Amino acid sequence: MKMRTPRDWYRRDRRAGALKLLASPVAWGWAAATARRIARTTPTDVGVPVVCVGNLTVGGAGKTPIVRELTKRLRANGVVAHILTRGHGGRLDGPVRVDPTLHSAANVGDEALMMAGDAPVWVAHDRVAGAQAAVAAGARTIVMDDGHQNPALTKTLSLIVVDGETRDGEWPFGDGRVVPAGPMREPLAAGLRRADAVVVLLPADLSAADPELLTLFGDKPVLMARLAPTQPPPSGPQVGFAGIGKPWKMERALKAAGCDLVDFAPLADHEVPSERFLTFIADRAAALGAGLVTSEKDWARLTPAWRGRVTPWPVAVRFEDEAALGALLARL
Repeated sequence: MKMRTPRDWYRRDRRAGALKLLASPVAWGWAAATARRIARTTPTDVGVPVVCVGNLTVGGAGKTPIVRELTKRLRANGVVAHILTRGHGGRLDGPVRVDPTLHSAANVGDEALMMAGDAPVWVAHDRVAGAQAAVAAGARTIVMDDGHQNPALTKTLSLIVVDGETRDGEWPFGDGRVVPAGPMREPLAAGLRRADAVVVLLPADLSAADPELLTLFGDKPVLMARLAPTQPPPSGPQVGFAGIGKPWKMERALKAAGCDLVDFAPLADHEVPSERFLTFIADRAAALGAGLVTSEKDWARLTPAWRGRVTPWPVAVRFEDEAALGALLARL
């Protein structure tokens, strides 16, 4: 059973409750094991540039939209870029090239299936084997979705994506504790040392990033980006659902975009909604005279029959400083 991301992880309150205190020794062990694994691994150079789009927290930072936008830009400039992902939620270990006509989200994961319309996508639990397969198939640059804590590949450019939404008492890094005591995959300072730049991702309706947040990144280049819908939300009353890292952000975004959202149901990240859940929420929508809306990633997990009954709401990333982004990509 998948666990939903605890919203309390992202509170800045440093008062440690009983559960955090109990989880702290495990968190220290997790951080130490991650640092040891990174230090002891010799990365493999596969002969082409590798762009790693990672983060320092568990889910919900916005890596996949960044991967899609970077890949789109590279390919528009004549670079043969392939995407490499672990295929979260899929059963195939890989390496396997995603074919939307053959594969489902159950095989390769929702994100891999969604990105397959942008560029060739490779699913591989073994990142080196996946990168080598991509290169053998003609890739001249690899954009890796996630993997900042995976030292197996030599990385040409390492980007850290940070969720810049800091309202309602939430903070991207919570109180700085490592899982399971908090949202961090590793301590902030350790993760930043291996990064070339930081991408702060803001929702379309937030005017600016918290200045205090930007001071945490020291002398690392910081790129500001916006996550904005590519189309208006469906008209009329809607019942929404989402199984993303922070499902409450989908609820906020729909309302900010003017959606008449009458109810919303969160799921765990990458959770495949059961037939029972979908029937229940469809009945709920019918009782309210509403339609059904979900994220593009969740829509990819639905069966063809349910896709016809649910409206996907796609989003895309827009960088605020095109020159800064161009300078980073010039390294490739």
